[in-house]
Amino acid sequence: MLQEESDLSLIIAQIVQKLKGSNLYAQLERQAWASLQRPEIKLESLKEDIKEFFKISGWEKKLQNAVYSELSVFPLPSHPAAPPEHLKEPLVYMRKAQGSWEKRILKSLNSMCTELSIPLARKRPVGEQKELLNKWNEMGTDEPDLSLFRPVYAPKDFLEVLINLRNPNYESGDSLSFRTHLGLIQVPLKVKDIPELKEFFVELGLTTGQLGIDDSTQVPPELFENEHVRIGQKVLTQQDSAAAQQYIRQGSPTALRAELWALILNISSHPEDILYYEQLKTNVIQHDLLVDSLIYKDVKLTASNDDYYFVFEDYLYQVLLCFSRDTSVLSHFAYNSASPPKSYIRGKLGLEEYAVFYPPNGVIPFHGFSMYVAPLCFLYHEPSKLYQIFREMYVRFFFRLHSISSHPSGIVSLCLLFETLLQTYLPQLFYHLREIGAQPLRISFKWMVRAFSGYLATDQLLLLWDRILGYNSLEILAVLAAAVFAFRAVNLMEVTSLAAAEAVLADLSTLKVSPGEGQIQLFAPDSVLVITF
Repeated sequence: MLQEESDLSLIIAQIVQKLKGSNLYAQLERQAWASLQRPEIKLESLKEDIKEFFKISGWEKKLQNAVYSELSVFPLPSHPAAPPEHLKEPLVYMRKAQGSWEKRILKSLNSMCTELSIPLARKRPVGEQKELLNKWNEMGTDEPDLSLFRPVYAPKDFLEVLINLRNPNYESGDSLSFRTHLGLIQVPLKVKDIPELKEFFVELGLTTGQLGIDDSTQVPPELFENEHVRIGQKVLTQQDSAAAQQYIRQGSPTALRAELWALILNISSHPEDILYYEQLKTNVIQHDLLVDSLIYKDVKLTASNDDYYFVFEDYLYQVLLCFSRDTSVLSHFAYNSASPPKSYIRGKLGLEEYAVFYPPNGVIPFHGFSMYVAPLCFLYHEPSKLYQIFREMYVRFFFRLHSISSHPSGIVSLCLLFETLLQTYLPQLFYHLREIGAQPLRISFKWMVRAFSGYLATDQLLLLWDRILGYNSLEILAVLAAAVFAFRAVNLMEVTSLAAAEAVLADLSTLKVSPGEGQIQLFAPDSVLVITF
């Protein structure tokens, strides 16, 4: 009991400290001073009167949403004496593996610099600055020569690192279990079993209505949809982040999704936010970074060739180039197992006082990175708002998909959860694919590392991301990946090679199956995906 109280006090103190540096704190302070001029504020009951004023004026709700937002990303409480690296990742072998992986990425980046004789960063000449500013909204028409540039790494390179991940203490102990040997991921992490998943994703059960789905509830679909929309409008009126997060677990109405996501992520369009975005834009205009070419190359290779997203090419450049300059992103490394890479001023190698983070946000883009942004372009058409939403989605969720960690939403745990579900539920299929050299994870990894972006139709993908936000977890990605294999099980049992298995699972937008009891399911009437157990 005393430990719980101590943990709570520590969390409260840290959240208060975090909020003190926010715009909201400054706004609350100004409102408090302004309220002193109001006749209903009495000196003898000053504290209570100001509290009441905040409640009536809506500022209390904004404060609650800010606290709830911090709690959503807050790392689990640990011992006060725990070192900072323990907060980032408690397992030493995971930290070492992540460190080694970062060195490989930097080696690849530095090799490219050397081969192409291109600096990591340079100030643009005035003429080039004016040209870029003039074509800021038409960058997709620019065709720079990117033939010599290559992605720093692709998901398949990252998968090979995860496959070779081992816990030295576990390896030196008793022999591994038979089940562990079957999968590619061979680290002993705790992942949810079927009963735990059913309890966690209870709102996705067959007896609960899902927006746009003809499920087994007794309520006619059109009545459920009308009622669901009415409740969503009420949630938005009340501006309650916690209520919005609970509501969105059953799917969001298309017309309300943009506002609901912004409410859950505690994003609002203040003049300061727009100004901050403009400052980032100015930094892009003034300085050219090597990672800019990597961003251009990635957009050209992925989103520009996608039937859904090619029209948003300009938005993607704007958001990703600004993102690379945003030093506020560095704060998420406090709870990310990764560390931002450093660069040194020429001639000062090794001297920490001359070190800078590179890129400024500490994130080196990889092949497919732009697909984290592309689906959001359907929801937000104002660049600064689109940028804020993406940045918050990244620091809450997406960074975990390309970092080595033991977190339940980390990519290692997702891979292990996927393999465990298949081995438990469809052992014959798993064994068959393994025997023909088509390990299921080699197929599903690219889906999970990109949160299915580019693999599902956009309306399906947004319904999936509703659940990521609603449950504040990426575990739904592993469940969906397993569900896809369950749906295609009959066809997959007939394949004899990895190429044939990949061909069976090449198009995920046409999945349709009727619900039934006792199996992992994925059903998609009207091309809408919902996972049930």
